[in-house]
Amino acid sequence: MNQVSTNNKLPKTARGRRTKEKLLQAAEIEFGEKGFHEAGVSGITYRAGVALGTFYTYFESKEEIFQALVSYMSHHTRSWIAERIADAPNRMAAERKGLEAYIEFARQHKGIYRIISEAEFVANDAFREHYMGFAQAYQHNLKKAGEEGDIREGDYETWSWAIMGIAVILGMKHAEWDESVPVSRIAETVADLIANGIRPQQSN
Repeated sequence: MNQVSTNNKLPKTARGRRTKEKLLQAAEIEFGEKGFHEAGVSGITYRAGVALGTFYTYFESKEEIFQALVSYMSHHTRSWIAERIADAPNRMAAERKGLEAYIEFARQHKGIYRIISEAEFVANDAFREHYMGFAQAYQHNLKKAGEEGDIREGDYETWSWAIMGIAVILGMKHAEWDESVPVSRIAETVADLIANGIRPQQSN
């Protein structure tokens, strides 16, 4: 089930693009609430407010829209974060703003954890691309910050995966499980951890 055909049914009109977007947004809710195996094409089209036949104008199967959905959500997560860190004055500010943005996104898109988790088994190529895409962009940004003297030099690839791991687990706790803690407080704590680690403070 991991191999899913590539969708070549690209909309040629603005209306078609809007319809495809509606289907993907409906799929996010359907898969997020029910999971891949219980979700259905009819449920997606019902939520999107389109006829069942319209679905097959854009996607061949439930598997295909699921794979497209993983890529769609990955793209929108990255765009959401990029917009919110664009004015960060330095890398540490970007780390804080980025974590805030990620948790805010996850709070608004609660199905993302279920969808991405199931993608490992249902659409593994899209699952791997989701994380690899994030990691490559993160590594590039850390390397650039290192070259500019904004952070120290180091293993940027490992750092990118480690910081991503922190964000994913904190997002699960503070978006999927418990929204009581302000995202600003979470972000400040993690920014301090990244900047200072857990070593004891040096005495003067």
